[in-house]
Amino acid sequence: MKYKRIVLKLSGESLMGSSKSGNIDPARLEQYCEEIKSVRSQGVELAIVIGGGNIFRGGQAEALGIDRVQGDYMGMLATVINAMALQSALERHGIYTRLMSGIKMEQVCEPFIRRRAIRHLEKGRLVIFGAGIGNPYFTTDSTASLRAVELQADVVLKGTRVDGVYDKDPEKHSDAVKYNKLSFQEAYEKNLNIMDMTAFTLCMENKLPIIVFDMNQKGNLMKIVNGEEAGTLIS
Repeated sequence: MKYKRIVLKLSGESLMGSSKSGNIDPARLEQYCEEIKSVRSQGVELAIVIGGGNIFRGGQAEALGIDRVQGDYMGMLATVINAMALQSALERHGIYTRLMSGIKMEQVCEPFIRRRAIRHLEKGRLVIFGAGIGNPYFTTDSTASLRAVELQADVVLKGTRVDGVYDKDPEKHSDAVKYNKLSFQEAYEKNLNIMDMTAFTLCMENKLPIIVFDMNQKGNLMKIVNGEEAGTLIS
């Protein structure tokens, strides 16, 4: 395995899949569990940060007349709902998990404690982080970067619905060009929308590589763990 300890960032929207009837698509959840299980079987220590955009995004607050800070906390609670769904699905597959939250809610998850999270990973448990970092104005991208640095992870994997980073939106422009590898400086100079600036800078300053890849393509996660080329590497 090229990477021993990884932090995987999943968006809330990714859980919707092709489902039009609900916020979480059971088929997509099942697919992710199978991908994760195959990687875990190789002894990889895995932590997951999940978003909540399929339920509520903090950015929606202003349009609804809700205070930004209040909206961000609502978004954090949405991530916990997704995290609980993912935890339940993974445990049906026999994967021992621990759900840790940036906001205290002891009835459903543990509070985040760095040493405890590391110990869970060392004991072979998968750790899911919900509620972001517990503060408004920070995205789940920032959470993934911060937790990866704290856990001394080897890489941050950002699972998306496109197969890497392009010079422009490939879903809108047929002539978009994909980058296989980029330095942090190149990505910054080209103003590529990889992560928010806080998350990106945190990875850059700590020399923590980022790989952006298509999580919906079967086998991609295993390819990356094995050191095969998939997506775009920023290092």
